[in-house]
Amino acid sequence: MNNGAQKAARAFHVDPWRLRTARIDPADLAACESLFALSNGHIGLRGSLEEGEPRVVPGTYISGFFEERPLPHPEAGYGFPESGQTIVNVTDGKLIRLHVGDSPFDLRYGRVDFHERALDLRAGVLERRTDWTAPNGSAVRVTSRRLVSFTQRVLAAISYEVEPLDDGFYMALQSDLLANDEAVEASRDPRDPAPLTRPLRGELTDSDGHRAVLVHGTARSRLRVAAGMDHLLDLPTDAVTTMESEEDLARLTVTCQLLRGQRLRVVKLLAYGWSSRRSAAALRDQVDAALAVARLAGWDALAAQQREYLDRFWERGDVQIEGDPALQQAVRVSMFHVLQAGARTESQAIPAKGLTGPGYDGHAFWDTETFVLPMLTYTTPEAAKGALTWRHNTLPTAMARAAELGLGGAAFPWRTIHGEECSGYWPAGTAAFHVNADIADATARYIAATGDQEFAMTHGVELLVQTARLWASLGHFASEDCFRIDGVTGPDEYTAVVDDNVFTNLMAQRNLRAAAEACTRWPEVAARLEVSPHEMDRWQAAADVVRLPYDDKLGVHPQSEGFTDHGEWDFEATPPEDYPLLLHHPYFQLYRKQVVKQADLVLAMHLRGDAFTPQEKARNFAYYEARTVRDSSLSAAPQAIIAAEVGHLDLAYDYWTEAAFTDILNVHGNVDDGVHIAAAASTWAVAVAGFGGMRDHSGHITFAPRLPPKLSRLCFRMMFNRRTLIVDVHRDESDRAAAQAATYRLLAGDPVETSHHGTPVTLKVDDEVTLPVPPPPIVDPVTQPFGRTPQRRT
Repeated sequence: MNNGAQKAARAFHVDPWRLRTARIDPADLAACESLFALSNGHIGLRGSLEEGEPRVVPGTYISGFFEERPLPHPEAGYGFPESGQTIVNVTDGKLIRLHVGDSPFDLRYGRVDFHERALDLRAGVLERRTDWTAPNGSAVRVTSRRLVSFTQRVLAAISYEVEPLDDGFYMALQSDLLANDEAVEASRDPRDPAPLTRPLRGELTDSDGHRAVLVHGTARSRLRVAAGMDHLLDLPTDAVTTMESEEDLARLTVTCQLLRGQRLRVVKLLAYGWSSRRSAAALRDQVDAALAVARLAGWDALAAQQREYLDRFWERGDVQIEGDPALQQAVRVSMFHVLQAGARTESQAIPAKGLTGPGYDGHAFWDTETFVLPMLTYTTPEAAKGALTWRHNTLPTAMARAAELGLGGAAFPWRTIHGEECSGYWPAGTAAFHVNADIADATARYIAATGDQEFAMTHGVELLVQTARLWASLGHFASEDCFRIDGVTGPDEYTAVVDDNVFTNLMAQRNLRAAAEACTRWPEVAARLEVSPHEMDRWQAAADVVRLPYDDKLGVHPQSEGFTDHGEWDFEATPPEDYPLLLHHPYFQLYRKQVVKQADLVLAMHLRGDAFTPQEKARNFAYYEARTVRDSSLSAAPQAIIAAEVGHLDLAYDYWTEAAFTDILNVHGNVDDGVHIAAAASTWAVAVAGFGGMRDHSGHITFAPRLPPKLSRLCFRMMFNRRTLIVDVHRDESDRAAAQAATYRLLAGDPVETSHHGTPVTLKVDDEVTLPVPPPPIVDPVTQPFGRTPQRRT
C-alpha cells in the first residue's frame, strides 16, 4: 500500500457501523467531504463543515438539476452533440457560521482540543463534536448532527449546539442560504467537472420570522430551483434574532451572551424543490409546505424515521464478514453510499458520483445499470425501478438519437443527465453502444427478480423492444450462420471502434432474446409497439448466430476481432506515474496495443457466464489478467468475481479489498470530486456474486459460494420476488483450513428453487439447508502487468 493510501487509512477508525475520524487535516479535507456526504437520491449535501471553512468543494446538489454548456469540437461532424450538461452546485443551506466573541469559528486558527466526525450507517446521520479554543482565549464545544431524509424526499436537517467550556462569551450565529458559491476551476483531467460561473439567476426572495426561501433559475437549461430554511430555536432568554434576505443570500442571525452551563441549540430545517415547468411562486409554496411539515415533525421524529428506514434496508440487504473488521466497515460504507445515491431518485438518473461531488459533471453512464442496479434490485428494488423509469422517460430522446445515426430503435447516451448525448468523443462515447444492452439486462433482471408485472407492461417491454431494434439495425448477417456487430467500443475504452466485441455481442444476444420472450409473454404490449412475428423471428435468428471470435492458437477469446494480434504494451518501461495511461499517452498508442483499461471480456464472463465453459473462463482470465491495468474503478470487482469462480481465491480477496477501499484509501486519486458509486456497488457484488457465487442467468438465481482463506464467515441477505434469502458461508474459525459449509434460509414467502454448486435446492420458510462447499479447482498462478498487482493493505 502506497504512502498516500497508508495515510488515508490512518484517518479513519475501524468500526463496523460507523466511518469515524478524529483528525482535521487539510490534505484529507476534500476526501472527507465526499465520504461524509449525505444524500437520499434527490438532495445531496457534501460533508463540508457547517461553518463553511475550511472547505474544498462546498457542494449541494439536486438530482436532475443541471446547466447546459456549449460542447465545442476541434472539427465539426455530423451527429456530434453540440451541448453538454453539468450538475449545478445549488443554494447551500448547510452554512451555520459561528463567532465566539471577536473570533470566527475556524479550525485553522486557535487550538483544536478535540475533534471527531462520524457517519453513522444505521442512523443515517453525520455526527460531529469539536472542542475549540479561540485565538481570544474563549473555549467552546460545538456538537452537530445532520441528515438528509430518506422518508421526506425534499427535506434535510441539521441540529447545531453551542456550549461554553469556560465562563462564557458573547456570540453570534449566522444561519445562511447561499447561492452562486465559488465555481469549479478548469482541469485537464476528463474525470473533473466543467467550470460554471454564477449559473443561478435570482428570481424570488421571501423571508418571514425564522424562515426564508430563495428561488433561482438557469439561463440555458431553463430549470428553476427553490431552497428554503426554517429554524427551531432553543436560546437563552436574552437572545436576539434577525432575518435578512437578498438575491443570493438569506441569513438568520442569533446574538446572545452564553454563560457557563448554558447551551444554545438551533435545528435548521432545509427543503429543496426544482422544476422545468412550475413558476417561482409555486416552487416557493412547495418548499414552504415542506418546511411546515418539518417543523411539525422536529428533529427527533425525522431522526427516528431515518433509523427505521435504514433498519429495513439492513434487514434485507446486509453483508456480514468475519475475519477482516476493516473490510466489514468498508463494505457497509460502500453499500450505504449506493443506497444514498438511488433511494429516492424517483425517475431521475443515478450519477457516477451520486450526489457526493461534481465529478464527471454529474453524468450517469452505463455504470448505473451494470454495477449499481444489481445491488439495488436485490436490496432496494423500488430504487432500481426508479432508475429504470428514468431511462424509459428518456426513451423518446434515445429514439431520436438512433434516427439521427441512421439506426432503428433507441440509442441511449454514453453520458448524460437529462437524456441527451453529452460525450464529445465518439470512440469512447457514442460508439460504446453496449449501454443499450446494459439497460436491457438491468430491465430483464429487475422484472425477473421482482415479478413487477405493471412495470413490465408500462416500461420494461418497451425498453427491451427498442434496444433490440437497435441491435437488429446496427448488426448484420454476414451469412446465414453469422450475425456481426461492427464498429463499436466495448467496456475497455483503450480498445475502441472494433468489430465483434465479445461483451457487446453477448449482451446484445441476451437483449434480443429477452425482447422476444417479453413480446411473447405480453402480446398486447408487443401489438402496441407494432412488433411483428417476422421481427421477433429475426431477433431470435440474430441471437442464435451472433459471432464470438475465438483464437484457436492461444485457446482464448479475443476481446474483439483481431485483438490478440495487436502488439503488446511495454509495461516494464511504463513508470507508476504514467497511470492512468489515458492522462499520459495518446489514444492512438493505446488503441493499437493489447492493453486493457478495465475488465471487458472478464466482465462478459460474469454477466454472460452461461456462454463460457469453466475451462474457457480459466484460460481467458489468465490471458487478460496479464494485460489489464485497472485504470478504472470499475475493474477490480469483476476481476475479483471471476478470480473467485475459477479458483484464485487469494487474488479475488485482494481485488475485493481494492474495490472496497477505492474511496476510503483514494485508490484512484479522485475521491475529492465524489464517491465512486459503481465501485461501491461492485463491492457488494464481490461478496454476493464473487464469494457468494450468486448468478442470475435467465431469471433464475443459483449459488456456488467459497470463502477466501482470510475469512471465517460471509453472510449476506438479498431480496428475490419479495422474499428475503439468507446465505451463510462459514467454517471453524479456529481452523482456516477446515472444510466450508453454506446454510440457506428463506425468511418469508413461497418456496424458492435454486441450486448450490449445481445441486438443486428448495428453500422453504423456517427451514435451514446446510450443504458442504466443494474445494476450489487447482489452478496455475496468474500474473498482472508489471507494477499493477492489486494494492494490498498492511
